[in-house]
Amino acid sequence: MAKKAKTVFVCQECGYESPKWMGQCICGAWNSFVEEKAVELDEADSRRRGSSVKAAMTGGSAASRAAKPTRLAEVKTADYRRMDTGIGELNRVLGGGLVKGSLTLISGEPGIGKSTIIIQAAVWIAENYGTVLYVSGEESEEQIKMRAERVCRGDTKNLFLLAETNMEVIMGVVEQLKPVFLVVDSIQTMYSEELDAAPGSVSQVRICGNLLMRLGKSGDLPIFIVAHVTKSGELAGPKIVEHLVDCVLNFTGERNQDLRILRSYKNRFGTTSEIGAFEMGEDGLTGIENLSGSFLEGLEDGTEGAMATAVYEGTRPLLLEVQALTAPTNIGFARRTALGVDHSRLNMILAVLERKAGISFINQDVYVNIVGGLRPEGTATDLAVALAIYSVYRGIPGDSKTLAMGEIGLTGDLRPVQNGEKMVKEAARMGFTRVILPRRNQEKIREIPSGLRLIGVTNVKEAIEALQG
Repeated sequence: MAKKAKTVFVCQECGYESPKWMGQCICGAWNSFVEEKAVELDEADSRRRGSSVKAAMTGGSAASRAAKPTRLAEVKTADYRRMDTGIGELNRVLGGGLVKGSLTLISGEPGIGKSTIIIQAAVWIAENYGTVLYVSGEESEEQIKMRAERVCRGDTKNLFLLAETNMEVIMGVVEQLKPVFLVVDSIQTMYSEELDAAPGSVSQVRICGNLLMRLGKSGDLPIFIVAHVTKSGELAGPKIVEHLVDCVLNFTGERNQDLRILRSYKNRFGTTSEIGAFEMGEDGLTGIENLSGSFLEGLEDGTEGAMATAVYEGTRPLLLEVQALTAPTNIGFARRTALGVDHSRLNMILAVLERKAGISFINQDVYVNIVGGLRPEGTATDLAVALAIYSVYRGIPGDSKTLAMGEIGLTGDLRPVQNGEKMVKEAARMGFTRVILPRRNQEKIREIPSGLRLIGVTNVKEAIEALQG
């Protein structure tokens, strides 16, 4: 009996299949269902699967008898073998290098530099480890070669290019070539002959991800998978792909700037929330070692509404510049615009300033920006945002040698931040002479760097007095 195709509706967010179209999925997403074709099993396949399940339950299958659980105490652990990618910042984000047998998913907006950083790593690995296969479903082999010649120099005889989108063909080439590193650009262009759906659909992305996972795990082959993003900047396709892979990287940056930030959102072999900084040039991407200096290069004395702050990203402290601007509201309600700062967090800080500092922002538009396009996580920048707003509102000139950090509570008190001592040392290294920080952070610092003055405060009012003093 021939296999029959039936129509199903698949959620693009979570991959849930429904026999009919639904307005809202069980995951909460609205209007996320797309129509796809699924193949029904014939009677022979159904009987075969049923007999396999029955044999497994009765212990009659050889495979079921061979499968035995292992005690946790008997499982041996060993250090993961890593490969140097030749890019220091990429190694940092990956946790020290590329783990063999791992699947790494990298996403970002078009033209941000995903293919550039991958071709740089592929050339390095080909020169130092062996055969590398670069599979592209979007570009021709000539286009990839032109990029490789532009951003890389050296012998690339071990780098092989393949313009193909059929997963069965790709797996055959991998079996024949036996590379040490595989790049798939991108997962949305790949398809499997097992499904009748179009490339990029939920079903195709899911099955291609599963095939790549089996290929990497069984052959101890590290794989880089490139993925597209939606208009909102989120990873396109079903969430199951993010669960399958071992590492999820996101490439961000402004098109009119050379700075690029690579952030790790998931890493089974390293820390999460790690970032790597790159500068885009004619010769490709180069790592930025002194990232704090690049963010603070525009900070000058006497500038109203500018304040330096510190955050801890991944495994290193990072200094940033916060800029604020207030202007009288012309018509309607006052505007609140925040770039790099959570909008609800900004409203909370303004409410605390109104209550504790006696400032009314009801007729003032407020704009806050983190210079460089970085969106830091956490609340360590609260105090710097408050002082920058107060500075521009009162017309107080800024000091390029003063840094502020701390979390602001609803009562106006300052709460300590994690890794405060490391951020203080980074401030001293960058030449700052004064740091305004929560008093509890000050009490925990055992050794104060020479030439640096720490001002411990307990609330926003004391921080404002320290700024004016």
